Amino acid sequence: MPELTEEQKQMIGQFQAFQQQLQSILIQKESLRLHGMEMDKALEELNTTKEQSAFKITGNIMISKSVSELKKDLQESKEALEIRIKSLEKTEERTSSKLKELQDKLREIA
Repeated sequence: MPELTEEQKQMIGQFQAFQQQLQSILIQKESLRLHGMEMDKALEELNTTKEQSAFKITGNIMISKSVSELKKDLQESKEALEIRIKSLEKTEERTSSKLKELQDKLREIA
């Protein structure tokens, strides 16, 4: 097998870096999705409760808040979470595209 040029070594390094970046993005996205599912479950519970107040854990303490306030807080947090997931999805697409491009180039030189 012929010796790799400096450019080829750099391309391989970039490919590996993009693979790691993509893996990190996928892990973050999955974590956010799980957090979103927890928020959905909490909202579901708040929607079915007959209570006027509930507790929210803040740091090391629990604070009593009205159910409507808690719903509002959760919905706002969920919206922010969905924006973050969309941002990660766009980054995932760009990273996947760069990976495919580098993969094609590496196949040409192989």
